Amino acid sequence: MACVKVKAVRQPDLVLIRWSRNPLIAGSPRRITAARVIGSSQPCRFTLVTNGLLSTALSCLLDDFRIVYQKRTTSTSGYLLLQRFRVQS
Repeated sequence: MACVKVKAVRQPDLVLIRWSRNPLIAGSPRRITAARVIGSSQPCRFTLVTNGLLSTALSCLLDDFRIVYQKRTTSTSGYLLLQRFRVQS
């Protein structure tokens, strides 16, 4: 009987970020209200904190991740889905 090597397919890393901005202050920055990670968000995990700036998180994440979906739910809130495919070794 032949021995067959079976490799598991590496799944992509996903980061879902919900954000909002203060509607009472014009031009206020977008802040993270919630974040969910499936897989790993290293080395950017420290930027995904509640009330943290979305721009700070994106400046780190967009080195490895790409935005696959984004939606504004209102004029002051929305969400982003980012995805990273890990390279197989």
